[in-house]
Amino acid sequence: MTAVAATQPQARVGNGWIALLSLANLGLWMGYFGPLQVLLPNQVEDIAGAQKTTALGIVTGVGALVAVLAGPIAGALSDSTRLRTGRRHTWIASGAVVGLAGLALLPHQHTVAGLTVWWCVAQAGLNTMQAGLTAVVPDRTPVRQRGLVSGWVGLTQSLGVVAGVLLVTAVVTGLVSGYLLIGVLVPLTALPFVLATPDPPVGRTPRFTAASLWSSFRFSVRRNPDFAWAWATRFLVQLGNAMATLYLLYFLRDRVHYEHAEDGLAILIVVYTAATVLTVVAGGVLSDRSGRRKPSVIVSGYVMALACLILAVWPTWTGALVAAVVLGLGFGVYLSVDQALITQVLPTEQDRARDLGIINIANSAPQVLGPALAFPIVAYLGGYTVLYVIVAGVTVLGSVLVTRIRAIA
Repeated sequence: MTAVAATQPQARVGNGWIALLSLANLGLWMGYFGPLQVLLPNQVEDIAGAQKTTALGIVTGVGALVAVLAGPIAGALSDSTRLRTGRRHTWIASGAVVGLAGLALLPHQHTVAGLTVWWCVAQAGLNTMQAGLTAVVPDRTPVRQRGLVSGWVGLTQSLGVVAGVLLVTAVVTGLVSGYLLIGVLVPLTALPFVLATPDPPVGRTPRFTAASLWSSFRFSVRRNPDFAWAWATRFLVQLGNAMATLYLLYFLRDRVHYEHAEDGLAILIVVYTAATVLTVVAGGVLSDRSGRRKPSVIVSGYVMALACLILAVWPTWTGALVAAVVLGLGFGVYLSVDQALITQVLPTEQDRARDLGIINIANSAPQVLGPALAFPIVAYLGGYTVLYVIVAGVTVLGSVLVTRIRAIA
């Protein structure tokens, strides 16, 4: 089956639409990373003490499993929606509200089980919101602009990490105020996009039934090999990312012995984001102009692997700063160009949100598998040095397999 990107009648999208989409994505990624990078690790450490790595793996792993389920289901529902509130906007808004509810209730939990439940609620809401936001890009953006739009969306992902961490370390202190601030910002940043932009035209919509629920999680590898390879490469790169970043706060505290690990994490994220800014939009624009996506994705993967090797062989504060710069330069290109590539290999036009939900499994499933793989490596099989060497290998493998995609240059 040919990729749906071959037929694109959309008119060029304007800067205002891109800005509002980027703002909504900024709130989404703050909702993810403010808790994941600072709030959850600290709360888990307060609750579980010496068992913090195991407990954090449980909370984030179960939450990621919920994300695996929520993304494709929300995408399929969005594809089938004919409500006046909008095919995509309905799910963007409802997901933002559910995400707020989950985040607002997290600081009041005092057990690992309670944290797990409400992090799952937050994940379900955020992934529902993400299903709508990712689908509007191929809905409304012509192929010749997808690198540009994906670049700006990718930039907001990086800025979301910085903003989320700075908000809960420098602007407010305490779990209650941190979670609540992040939670409120999620719907506030989504609201302008929902209210001020047109929802994509409905056209032909698939019918969502109980029988179609299973189809939300499957596709034909034989009929859509490029989509399958795109999924596999995204999965491997995100697996490496999940294994590397989950314990980053603990890495600074326990291996680098940085005195104020939270402040150090914030500094690293700012440095990483500054490097990402240099390449994320430019990488997408250059791939639009050249019409070639794969070379940029492959090289960016090698650069990210190099950053992991730096952490493995140079576990010092200076090494961490250098790795943050290298990682940012590589990840910036990867964010924009890989996403643009994926939108060009989607199997069907009418199931875009569902198919992007399946791609989101490649983002979320590593959050389940990553802790399971990283914990024994850190605890029993050589520590952080071995962990980052393995992560580099996984990332390189994901980059090499991009060559298997045939329909895209």
